Amino acid sequence: MTSPPTFLARLPATRFVELDVRPILQSGGEPFSRIMETVERMPPGHVLRLRATFKPVPLLGVMHQKGWAHWIAHGQDEDWEIWFYRLADFEGSG
Repeated sequence: MTSPPTFLARLPATRFVELDVRPILQSGGEPFSRIMETVERMPPGHVLRLRATFKPVPLLGVMHQKGWAHWIAHGQDEDWEIWFYRLADFEGSG
């Protein structure tokens, strides 16, 4: 597993919004609306730390179109962690 970008690793915990959609996915649900609602409520300069059971490729494209970048870590089996952050909030942060 690679390390997150330096600017993400240095952010205080108060700047992260945690959303674990694994239980929704494991019960056969669709978490897209929950993710979008969470993103819309996030203040500037905050990062969404999303937990999922797979790499959400379609979501990556949707978020990119909305101006968000991501960093992904794949744990064991069905454990994916995707950090989404607004490009405009962190441009030039390294």
